[in-house]
Amino acid sequence: MTFTIAHLGPAGTYAEQAASAYAQWWSDRTQQELPALAPFPSIAQTLYEVAEGRIEVAVVPVENSIEGSVTTTLDTLWQLETLQIRQALVLPIVHVLVAGAEALKAIQTVYSHPQALGQCQQWLHQNLPHAQLIPTHSTTEALKYVETDGSTAAIASERAAHLYGLPIFAKSIQDYADNCTRFLAVSQPQSSVSVPEISAAPVYTSLAFSLPQNAPGALVAQLQVFAARGINLSRIESRPTKRSLGEYVFFIDAEASLETDAMQSAVDLLDRSAERLKVLGSYSTIKILPTDLP
Repeated sequence: MTFTIAHLGPAGTYAEQAASAYAQWWSDRTQQELPALAPFPSIAQTLYEVAEGRIEVAVVPVENSIEGSVTTTLDTLWQLETLQIRQALVLPIVHVLVAGAEALKAIQTVYSHPQALGQCQQWLHQNLPHAQLIPTHSTTEALKYVETDGSTAAIASERAAHLYGLPIFAKSIQDYADNCTRFLAVSQPQSSVSVPEISAAPVYTSLAFSLPQNAPGALVAQLQVFAARGINLSRIESRPTKRSLGEYVFFIDAEASLETDAMQSAVDLLDRSAERLKVLGSYSTIKILPTDLP
């Protein structure tokens, strides 16, 4: 079957690269036609398109190795009832400075997505300490602000710079060489799009829950459910419920499949004790190599 993958656009974003890599991976393993890609102006919008049934799959960033979680993704997954994680993808992120300047001192303003600005903050402090940093909705959107006079610059992917015919002033400007972002492929639970199996790949289960009351030991009691069953938690973090100051939603990634007895037992117990529990999905992780990128 053919289907469409939503991603943060416009063309040239890292989200588009991740969506394209996932489309190719899916097509290769199912021997079916390559899925179409559909760009949208925000991460939240891509998820709403899937939740409301207009698009089959969305590929969205959830965590960066330098800047941490993409909170918009976490908040929207919690808010929308009908979304499930199907797959995770780890994408290498290499930033370039796009500018027509002849020297760094000519650059007065740098545009990019907040995550990209954060991932390059040390480089920017050392090389452009007086430049004004302005956030944009995506790294590709930042390119439209690059002026020919050299006073403005953008941080984006090398592919995006080539795609729009803009000059690259400096390459690999991220603060850490092993910079990568984890993306999630998300669909509705009843989606007819198949999920190819990966033999011997570790499987993770992502959960989100809120507590019935903010009391000493309340969170520890929930986490002990997993410890007692020998289930390792590879990630745990909190986000505000947006109802009241001091109330939080907790997101965890457990290193176990939902199909195992231990994980199912833990989820059943957590469901009885949490105020609200959402099982976001069980999935394996694909590591995308630079040679796999478009």
